[in-house]
Amino acid sequence: MSPVLAGVLQLLALIAALALAYRPLGDYMAKVYSSEKHYKPEKWIYKAIGANPSAEMRWPAYLRGVLAFSAVSVLFLYGLQRAQGILPGSLGFSAIDPDQAFNTAASFVANTNWQSYYGEQAMGHVVQTGGLAVQNFVSAAVGMAVAVALVRGFARSRTGELGNFWADMVRGVVRILLPISVVGALVLVACGAIQNFSGIHEVGQFTGGSQQWNGGAVASQEVIKELGTNGGGYFNANSAHPFENPNPFSNLFEIFLILVIPFSLTRTFGKLVGSVKQGYAILATMATIWLCFTALMMWTEFAHHGPAFDVAGGAMEGKETRFGIGASAIFSVATTLTSTGAVNSFHSSYTGLGGGIQLLGMQLGEIAPGGVGSGLYGMLIMAIIAVFIAGLMVGRTPEYLGKKIGTRQIKFAACYILITPALVLGFTAAAMALPTPGNSMTNSGAHGFSEILYAYTSGANNNGSAFAGLNADTQWFNSTIGIAMLLGRFLPMVFVLALAGSLAEQKPVPETAGTLRTDKPLYTGLLVGTILIITGLTYFPALALGPLAEGLAS
Repeated sequence: MSPVLAGVLQLLALIAALALAYRPLGDYMAKVYSSEKHYKPEKWIYKAIGANPSAEMRWPAYLRGVLAFSAVSVLFLYGLQRAQGILPGSLGFSAIDPDQAFNTAASFVANTNWQSYYGEQAMGHVVQTGGLAVQNFVSAAVGMAVAVALVRGFARSRTGELGNFWADMVRGVVRILLPISVVGALVLVACGAIQNFSGIHEVGQFTGGSQQWNGGAVASQEVIKELGTNGGGYFNANSAHPFENPNPFSNLFEIFLILVIPFSLTRTFGKLVGSVKQGYAILATMATIWLCFTALMMWTEFAHHGPAFDVAGGAMEGKETRFGIGASAIFSVATTLTSTGAVNSFHSSYTGLGGGIQLLGMQLGEIAPGGVGSGLYGMLIMAIIAVFIAGLMVGRTPEYLGKKIGTRQIKFAACYILITPALVLGFTAAAMALPTPGNSMTNSGAHGFSEILYAYTSGANNNGSAFAGLNADTQWFNSTIGIAMLLGRFLPMVFVLALAGSLAEQKPVPETAGTLRTDKPLYTGLLVGTILIITGLTYFPALALGPLAEGLAS
């Protein structure tokens, strides 16, 4: 079987699995977030944190819950890392340096999981399982809660109440993420992923010395890393490591985990607003972008010419032979079009245009399908922008899902889409202008610039993957990328929740003959075009200096 055919068949199998899971998972999540019943374990949690899960919150109160919980999480994870040297199960590793501890705490709480350290050489069992793995669950649940709050803003009228943050977050963990993770971990263990609390072992003798590996609760952390679109690997090689991703089946299963909740949330959205067709329109937009990016990535990596490429069947540099080009390309697009950041291949070794596709996927805002929760609310912001543009074309007040989109709503949406580019381009410009950050670049020229651009694009968009030729373990990069991750995560949430509150206060507008049908293919095409045009106008100059220049020169 040719490598191209193998890649296409894997893509078709993935699409089939996602299609089978779409309706039942989407309907189940809609029931979870609309239920008034509280399970016993949930009640224990509410009692422990002193929360009243039945109390409705307006958007400022909902936002305070998000920020307060996240701030406490950052402090807890920072303290855990700084105390690692005196903790049991530390495997002899010392405390993490202050700047790196801040970067890692910000990274995992912001659902980014950017790692400027070698996981197997820095973190013991307590920090990995009691700190990082816990944040994989709760940071994902926070994103889902904010998305559901925005959906309630569309679904409700004449009220500013958006639900209860504590109830939404706890339900996301207890009823959705945890059950799937238990089953998923068993699948990964069956595939060969390790799950233990062993110490450091010498695994063999090699030229010039021996090699040592430590064990860990890898399978359980791997599944929530992918399911919650987190991305931080237990080992430095991430999902290219055989302990995390042993074989082609586990690889395809992990891609499925990355995509299943973000895609299924469009069904949840349709159910909660009372129109599954609206959910299908958002799904069609996400799927169109994802499939186009996947096809382009496979083409760039398979079609690259030269003697070495012809012998290998394509651009095999930096890719695992047990996965091949097709599976690596699918994984790469899935992880950069979501906020996952997990990698099963070396992104910096992709072709120039392949690296550009990875960058562009993140710069779209990671909305196709995006991170758990963040992908949906990012896409709904773009839907509002597209409706506004359509209203300008026909001279009609824009409406979406029975809500008028006025100046207040557009200001919130505009602020949302401006935050991330400002962080990415501002920090990239500063790093290139100052003398010290440039010393971290392994490569010069266009690819060196792409390393810097990729780092801040990944951080501000809460992705976490990297062009690993960049040495990011410096005070400058640990601090600035940490700030970019926090601002890129929580500032957009401010405007999302403010928008949700303003929509919930409105009374519904009746549909007329002049109302734009947002559940039709015409609107889906408009939405895809809006996303690509806004991103192109924002990032094209930077892309032209980096991956496009490199791709055209090769």
